[in-house]
Amino acid sequence: MTYEEIKNQAAQAVTELLEVAKLSEGDIFIIGCSSSEIKGARIGKGSDIDAAKAVYEGVKPILDEKGIYLAAQCCEHLNRAVIVEKDALLPGTEICNVVPQLHAGGSFAMTVYQNAKHPVAVEEIKADAGMDIGDTLIGMHLKKVAVPVRISVKDIGKAHVVCARTRPKFIGGSRAVYDDVLSGGDVRR
Repeated sequence: MTYEEIKNQAAQAVTELLEVAKLSEGDIFIIGCSSSEIKGARIGKGSDIDAAKAVYEGVKPILDEKGIYLAAQCCEHLNRAVIVEKDALLPGTEICNVVPQLHAGGSFAMTVYQNAKHPVAVEEIKADAGMDIGDTLIGMHLKKVAVPVRISVKDIGKAHVVCARTRPKFIGGSRAVYDDVLSGGDVRR
């Protein structure tokens, strides 16, 4: 799998997810990315900075064009902390002091950190949508009601891809009326 192929697959995946997720400017899009899995190795066993950069270059311009913040989930060695632009955070969000490295945070989080204007690490975030590349388990960083999104891109490189958007919780009972726009057009989920 070439650099360009990885970049193009990532761009296609994020484009398809954004079409369904209907994010707004200022929303947060989280990516968990195992460059090891992209290259065909077991997660955490073959970090590849070039694969991470290819994913970054595929998704970042598309997110920037829409004013959506990119957040990167770190690997388990940093307790799956998140790297994000400081401007994306709500006032009072507590930041952590850590700089992701190749084998402590991962190559994708390291790439996002190195390219951000004002990168910070936080222990958790509530993202509006996300993409899991290589089964990194981003669910803990999505808002409470995550909805799976099926896209045509099933793999980036050799890594399995899973996507999700979020929607507000439905509350109430049989008399409740819901806003179809907020639910993403599917009030059954």
